[in-house]
Amino acid sequence: MAMHGGKRRTNQSAKSSAKPNRKTLATPRTRLLSAFGASDAPQLYYIAFALAIAGGVSVLHGLYLSNLFENDRFFSHLSTLEREMSFRTEMGLYYSYYKTMVKSSSFLQGLNRVVYDNRTEYPDMINTLKRFNLYPEVSLAFLFRFYDNFMAWRGVSAKECFTINRGYGQSPVESCSGLGDETYFYVYSVFGLNGLLAGLFFLMSVYLSGSFFGGILAVASFFFNHSEATRVMWTPPLRESFAYPFLFLQMFCVTWTLRTETPRLKHALLIAFTSVLFMLPWQFSQFALLTQAVSLFGVYTLGYLSPTRLWLITFGHVIALLVNYVLQFGNAMLLTSYFGPCLVSVMIILRCESIWKQIKIKVVVVILRVALLCCGTLALKFLLGIVFQLSDDAHIGDILKAKFGLYKDFHTQLYTCAREFDFMEWEYIQKTSTTLLLPAGLVTIVIVLGNVVYAELERVVVSKKNEEHLKDATASPKRNEDEGGEGDGTRPLAAVLYHLFQLMAFGLMAFLIMRLKLFFTPHLCAFVALLASKEVCGFLQKNHRRALLVVLLAAMTVQGQANIRDQLGVVGEFNNADHETLIEWIQKETSPNAVFAGSMPVCASVKLSAERPIVNHPHYEDAGLRNRTHHVYQMYSRKPAKEIHRTLADMGVNYVIVEKTWCYQRAKEGCSMGDLWDAEDKENENGEQFCDVALNRGVPRPFVKVFRNDAYLVLRVKKMKEK
Repeated sequence: MAMHGGKRRTNQSAKSSAKPNRKTLATPRTRLLSAFGASDAPQLYYIAFALAIAGGVSVLHGLYLSNLFENDRFFSHLSTLEREMSFRTEMGLYYSYYKTMVKSSSFLQGLNRVVYDNRTEYPDMINTLKRFNLYPEVSLAFLFRFYDNFMAWRGVSAKECFTINRGYGQSPVESCSGLGDETYFYVYSVFGLNGLLAGLFFLMSVYLSGSFFGGILAVASFFFNHSEATRVMWTPPLRESFAYPFLFLQMFCVTWTLRTETPRLKHALLIAFTSVLFMLPWQFSQFALLTQAVSLFGVYTLGYLSPTRLWLITFGHVIALLVNYVLQFGNAMLLTSYFGPCLVSVMIILRCESIWKQIKIKVVVVILRVALLCCGTLALKFLLGIVFQLSDDAHIGDILKAKFGLYKDFHTQLYTCAREFDFMEWEYIQKTSTTLLLPAGLVTIVIVLGNVVYAELERVVVSKKNEEHLKDATASPKRNEDEGGEGDGTRPLAAVLYHLFQLMAFGLMAFLIMRLKLFFTPHLCAFVALLASKEVCGFLQKNHRRALLVVLLAAMTVQGQANIRDQLGVVGEFNNADHETLIEWIQKETSPNAVFAGSMPVCASVKLSAERPIVNHPHYEDAGLRNRTHHVYQMYSRKPAKEIHRTLADMGVNYVIVEKTWCYQRAKEGCSMGDLWDAEDKENENGEQFCDVALNRGVPRPFVKVFRNDAYLVLRVKKMKEK
């Protein structure tokens, strides 16, 4: 295998005059070696060096995350209950299943309780492993039990416990630290996994840019914009904390497939494997992979990606989708989302390649392909929705329509009123501009587009020359598959163009829903690494390019190091006395089988810490759960107390928790719970708000007050036959 030291390979059987300036796609080994400027040196030495740098960056990032987490909560000095309470909203729900499997008498018994669960959506029996993507919790529970048993067998204590005097008029608590504590083990496993993300980030950027400096620039940008690139240090149990590192690994594999000389089945299987790892922990992963499928289709439509190569990648996607469908116990939402129909549409379009070749006008081919993809995807999704009778993901389209004022209901307003689901804020643009990340990204985009335009103009010139040669030639020259992948029609800029389209897709997602900037920012950091690429910035001399990159990195460091210092300077301590007294009262004064209803966050905490059955929870992606929550949230409406009581009693609720903040808090104009219900329930808009009456003027019958503190009011829901 020849090395690319700035020279292109030649094929003696092909006429060199046909494409005199043709570039080649480098192999993974070639690109890695050339990135270190040592194409003639031993391969293993430089790979080991790159892996050593990646390992060091991974350790640094893992320590950085754990340091930020500890500074924010003083986690090492919290009691078990306080640690659990710090996992608010859906974090507490996910962690509760890990706790269930850890505390069960055996791992299999715990797994059985997760698969057959009637305490999360009482009285319904649901498979929470299927519904909530709980494979991370299953894996960590198994590992913790193994670790704990192993340390016990060795007679070594894996944790250290001590008494903490908390102050604030609160009683002392016991706190334990070390991997022998189940909470510690869970959290720091997440930080270990996400520490590896930084190492992957370095290797991916080196490979993409073909430059060691590109990896340094990308990693530095990531750390300088850390608060805009991840939130794992604040929310360890969220699904994205487990999934996103595998997305980056999967994109690495896709890039490798785009650049390898001869893609084979092993590349499709590797994409399938990494896609499975990404999809299993997170229900949203299929939508991220949808953007990847569309981005790759765009590269193919423009003529930069061969049908064969796109077919292999799409085949990997299909395998991953089917494997996930099986591992998630036949979760029909995987098949009825836009991702599955999109893959089928792409494969149909690829099978029509002979038709596209007969159409001489390229613009017409592009329009037909895009139209067929859109129409095919929508039609197949509609048909699958009818077949499976499923509309769980319909709320995603409703949210997008609601953001543009085209649709509004109770459920969409719960989303759009939340800050993280708002449009991208101006603050984000300011922050990423002061570190020069956004300006550098825009410059990179312009340069890449310039390269594409230049390549197209060069292609036109070469085509004309080929026509002249063919007039004198008896046969057209045979293409060689080893010539950088051009034998199958893939062009050198295919990988760069894919990452450009992927960046644009993530950018659109971040603009529409601010929370999704966690896709956009890291990818922007990796994309900026292309400024160090000879392939993209070859118009600059090597010394000039390196000098400009050094200046850019130095300028980024000015604000970047200030951002790091600010992050490390965040010092806090978790304390929520009102919530703690609520949980302690529930544990002491209610039956273990007492059923609770309330806001989604507090119900997750009740299930986790008090271990009581609940009727609603924060996993809002299920249509049935959205309906349950709508019923429970009637306590914040103006409906008559008897109607609210009848609804809750019919659901089997014994206690309902009313929160003061939920009754009065308004994130923005028109977003209080009262506002949402006034828009939903016109019939009772002139009545009194139930929660306001219960909190300030006495509990309406037939409810009975059983607990009250500054933040929470617990009402007993009398059975219908009770007087």
